[in-house]
Amino acid sequence: MHVFWFLLITMAVVVAAVTLAVVGGGGSPVLQDVEPERLTDPLPANRPVGRADVEALRLPMAVRGYRMTDVDEALGRLGAELAERDAHIAELESALAGAQATAVNGGPDLYKRPDGGSGEDGGPDAEGER
Repeated sequence: MHVFWFLLITMAVVVAAVTLAVVGGGGSPVLQDVEPERLTDPLPANRPVGRADVEALRLPMAVRGYRMTDVDEALGRLGAELAERDAHIAELESALAGAQATAVNGGPDLYKRPDGGSGEDGGPDAEGER
C-alpha cells in the first residue's frame, strides 16, 4: 500500500512540474524568437567571381543542412558567371582560329611594300636607287 501512495504522489509532482513548464511559470518566455540566418550574397556584384570568392563562400546552416534557396541562388550565380566566361573564351578562340587561318591561307603579306617591292636590302627597289 505504501508503494501505491508513493507512486501517486510522484505522479502528482511530475504533472505539476510539467504544467508549470508548459504554462510558463516565470515572467520570461522559455525560448526567445530568433530571426533566421540568411545569406547576404557574399559573392561580389561589381566584378567577376574569382576562386577566392568561391572558397570564402559559407552558406548558413538550416535544420536539415542548408537552405535550398540559398544554395540555388549561389549556384545560379556561379553558373551564370561560368556561362559568360565560356562564351568569352569561345569568342576569343574563334577569333584566334580565324587569324591563324588567314595567316596560313596566304593572307596579306605584312612585309611587302605597297609599290610592289619587297622592302628587303638587295631587292628591286634597292637596285633602282643606285
